[in-house]
Amino acid sequence: MPGPRWPGKKRPVQSVVALTMLAAQSSVWDQIRRVPRQAWINVVICVLAVLIVVRLWRAMKKLNDYAPYFVAVIVTTTVFFYWVYNRTEPRILSPLVDRLVPFFPTRSKQEQDLEKLRRGREI
Repeated sequence: MPGPRWPGKKRPVQSVVALTMLAAQSSVWDQIRRVPRQAWINVVICVLAVLIVVRLWRAMKKLNDYAPYFVAVIVTTTVFFYWVYNRTEPRILSPLVDRLVPFFPTRSKQEQDLEKLRRGREI
């Protein structure tokens, strides 16, 4: 009969490896603490913006059925023209904005025109 069998003979080595792996992993709290403060500020601003938009939408819906849609079109158009003027559009919209730039004023074009006017006055 062979010697006594120790059922957990390999377990101490396996548990040391497992404990080392667990100790190397950071906890959820450590991962949350590594997120930059600006990211949390952006998240809070986005949540507040969504809450405000929902409340305004409901208030306008009580006023008139078409009012929220009218305001949404005005806001969307304003944001789009801001993007075109300052060229701060999201990358996915750049091909569309590139096609529309010749038809609308942009900041760089306005600055070039002002510079030409200044040079003309200096002469």
